[in-house]
Amino acid sequence: MKNNETLISVIIPYFKKRSFIFETINSVLSQSHKKFEIIIIYDDNDIHDLNFIQNLIKKDKRIRLIINDKNLGAGESRNKGIKHSKGETIAFIDSDDLWEKEKLEIQLNFLKKNNFKICHTAYKIIDGYNKEIGYRTSKNKLNFKDLLKSCDIGLSTVLMKKSLIKDDICFGKTKTKEDYILWLKLARDGVEINLIDKKLSSWRKVENSLSSSVKQKLYDGFLIYYKYMKFNFFKSCFYLIRLSAYSLLRW
Repeated sequence: MKNNETLISVIIPYFKKRSFIFETINSVLSQSHKKFEIIIIYDDNDIHDLNFIQNLIKKDKRIRLIINDKNLGAGESRNKGIKHSKGETIAFIDSDDLWEKEKLEIQLNFLKKNNFKICHTAYKIIDGYNKEIGYRTSKNKLNFKDLLKSCDIGLSTVLMKKSLIKDDICFGKTKTKEDYILWLKLARDGVEINLIDKKLSSWRKVENSLSSSVKQKLYDGFLIYYKYMKFNFFKSCFYLIRLSAYSLLRW
């Protein structure tokens, strides 16, 4: 199959991001790789934005909408989106992030050329006005040991084979860091996560977002090691302290 014939399923959970979702969707619709579907999972008990989203999806027949009966959180919503996806290749983007025009094309070529199953990219950090305020990159190849220290993978930068997702290898149910759980599980199983060192995505840093809650991130970080990695209490605390220290150094 030629690269331009590969169907990519783009998963977008939605929760109170009305100010940014239009621009996010446009950054996907503007991709140079045109064969994709967008699956939006509406994950808000408040249906105030629902009509707005329903009008947005009329822009393109490649967009589908799934409405959750109750709030599931970003991780479970992505898992649900994956189950409803038709593509053999999956991409993720949060509803306030952005992609560069050739993001999918470059990554798809990279996977096929090297026979890889997953890759991620460097990314910009932007504020609410799209001003670049920083950027992130990582080692060329990340393994389990690397990831235990620090999660250097931007969710909205990832392109991966759907076949990597299993019943027990999926996004976690934590309120934050749910993607970190998936990357750790993949790496623990020996999957090598490779980097394209180009800034092909933009992650929006908004201070009042859930991901900016320090207490929540500490709690979820502990759960990752204790519940999902099955470490004992003291080992989980050790890795949480180290993860927090790496995070502080990065900022």
